[in-house]
Amino acid sequence: MSRVGRRPIPLPNGVECDVQGEAVVVKGPKGRLAQSLPGGMRLVVEARVARVERPDDERRSRSLHGLSRTLVANMVDGVTTGFSRSLDLVGTGYRAAKSGRNLVLTVGYSHPVEVAPPEGIDIEVPSTSNVVVRGIDKQLVGQVAADIRAVRKPSAYGEGKGIRYTGERVRTKEGKTGK
Repeated sequence: MSRVGRRPIPLPNGVECDVQGEAVVVKGPKGRLAQSLPGGMRLVVEARVARVERPDDERRSRSLHGLSRTLVANMVDGVTTGFSRSLDLVGTGYRAAKSGRNLVLTVGYSHPVEVAPPEGIDIEVPSTSNVVVRGIDKQLVGQVAADIRAVRKPSAYGEGKGIRYTGERVRTKEGKTGK
């Protein structure tokens, strides 16, 4: 049996979990998230604790058990505390700024690059070289952060200029002259 799938999901005060067939709706102080559970998984809610149960012991069901539990646990965490990803801009003249809801990046191209966040995502610019992406949907926060990083990935040569996650180590290579 899946060790992750077996663990119960505690529901904090102020969080409601509704199950409608395969669809799960979680409401909390920060918002509302909905997700459908894969492969016949069932969510059982009783006494401020939720558990994911699988229909049988087939290989596919066992593999989806832990995934389903993690998806629901991330929904509960998202509506209570939210998620964030931080990015750093490394390079001479590289900077970020806000223009309304949009993020404007100046990262060495002939033009500034404008990134429009989807609904439910907030982008903050605490300094010109730091960007913070916040939201309640973990997958969406990670995807938006990856899209921003893809504008100018860190270079493997030289000093590793580009956009990187905070704390990310960039392995640099020697250039043509390095032997």
